[in-house]
Amino acid sequence: MKIIFLTNIPSPYRVAFFQELGKNCELTVLYEKKTATDRDEKWQLELQEKSYEEIFMKQTISLSSSALCLCVTKYLRTIPYDIVIVGVYSTPTGMRAIEYLRHNKKTFVVNCDGGFIGNDNFVKSRIKKHFIGSATWWLSPSMLSDQYLEYYGAIKSKIFRYPFSSIKEADIQSTDVYSKKSDLKNKLNILEPKMVLAVGQFIHRKGFDVLIKAMKNLNPAIAVYIVGGEPTEEYLALQKALCLEHLYMIPFCDSEKLAEYYKAADVFVLPTREDIWGLVVNEAMAYGLPVITTKKCMAGLELVEQGENGILVEIDKVEPLKESIEAIINNEEIQRHMSESSIQKIRSFTIEQMAKTHIEIFSEILG
Repeated sequence: MKIIFLTNIPSPYRVAFFQELGKNCELTVLYEKKTATDRDEKWQLELQEKSYEEIFMKQTISLSSSALCLCVTKYLRTIPYDIVIVGVYSTPTGMRAIEYLRHNKKTFVVNCDGGFIGNDNFVKSRIKKHFIGSATWWLSPSMLSDQYLEYYGAIKSKIFRYPFSSIKEADIQSTDVYSKKSDLKNKLNILEPKMVLAVGQFIHRKGFDVLIKAMKNLNPAIAVYIVGGEPTEEYLALQKALCLEHLYMIPFCDSEKLAEYYKAADVFVLPTREDIWGLVVNEAMAYGLPVITTKKCMAGLELVEQGENGILVEIDKVEPLKESIEAIINNEEIQRHMSESSIQKIRSFTIEQMAKTHIEIFSEILG
């Protein structure tokens, strides 16, 4: 089968997914840009040989992580395909592609990586309903995402569910994840016996300020590491004001180094104010970590079973976050149980399973 997949940039998890998907179909990927302006270049994933064809379209207007590529219609007109997937329906190029397909009465699929129904004004709501609702089929990673798509015009019977992930089967650790934690802590020069890990950029939406405030009365035997970006003055000032000696803010590091932090950690925290998915939750579970995140993290809502492999808290709540960290990290029995539960749960959410499910969905669509 011949598939066209339209997306914005070659993010690492997408590249890994396309590589796996391309093994089982004739895949062409149309990219709007080569990279996002707010991402470190090391973030890109380079493959020696690709199982699919990739095309970087000419940009008419370039934005931070998307672009307007007027030529997208040329590719949709000239490349033979059985199914076309619009993976970015909110970018200028995605909207242009949808308008072209809709105007020419072409069937197509809208891919959704997650979404919460917002308090949109009338105009924004109508625009979203127009572009999302114009598709013939929809791909969704969760029940709440199904509801999001239905709200904006999708037909329930034509929504297909897939496991959204950034990890491969080989990334999932064995159930014995504790034997090397001490050695890795020593290697990373982590002096405290216990470690809380958070991963992401220092932006307001990630809620790292809430985690930092939760540290104020946290046991000094617990270190908190936030890995993935340069801290702004706001976060540095907050650390100074609260006199936090056991908070470490680590800049972006490559996947190999990041894996060491995951393996050394005892608990993973993502205090996000909203993430339409949150792939770091998948990654933390693959490394056997109990996960604490908020009820505005789609990955948490889909993958974290309350009290079984983690805890879900309300956003912006400092004390409940602190209590959740202590409840897990101070009880080795709970920690080990949650660790094993995370590993078992995440086995169904891999790149391989994601690609396999897509092929099954495409076969059903082609009927």
